[in-house]
Amino acid sequence: MERIAIIGCGGSGKSTIAKQLGLTLDLPVTHLDAVYYDENWKPLPQEEFAAQQEKLVAGERWLIEGNYASTLPIRLAAADTVIFLDLPAATCLWGILQRRWRYRGGQHHKDGVFDRITWNFVRYIIGYRKQMRPKVTALTAQHAPHARLLTFTSRRQANAFLSEVTTSA
Repeated sequence: MERIAIIGCGGSGKSTIAKQLGLTLDLPVTHLDAVYYDENWKPLPQEEFAAQQEKLVAGERWLIEGNYASTLPIRLAAADTVIFLDLPAATCLWGILQRRWRYRGGQHHKDGVFDRITWNFVRYIIGYRKQMRPKVTALTAQHAPHARLLTFTSRRQANAFLSEVTTSA
C-alpha cells in the first residue's frame, strides 16, 4: 500500500483512518477538504482543484482522503489501494455529531477536519448510499480495476483492518 485513496460518506471516519494509516505506513496524508476550501470556505475553481490532485498523485507514495466524485477518477487511476467506507447513514450522522463535540465547529487544517454542518450536508449523508454509492462503485470499477479495493460497512471492520496493518507494519 503505497498510494491509497480513502473515500466514503461525510462522518464515516475518512480523516481518522487516514491519519492513523498515514502514521503506521509513513505515508504523506492529504485531506482534500484542506485543498478544496480556503479559511473562508471559498472553494478552488474545479480546474485548479483537479490540477492539484494530478500533482499529488504523481508522487510515489501518498494517502489522499475525500470524496469529490468529479475528480475521483484522478485518484482512482493512480491508486494501488482504495478504501471505501460504506457505513450506514446513522453511523455517519453520529460521526459528524462526535466531530462537532470534539472540534466545536470550524476548520482545523492540521487535522483535516472541516466541521461545517448544514441541512444540505445532513441530507447528503442520509441519501449517500442510495445516490452516491452507485456512482462511487461505478467509478471505482471503471478507473481502478488494478487496485486493491477494501470496502468496510462498519467501524468495527475498519478498526480491525487498522489493527491488522499496525501489527504487521
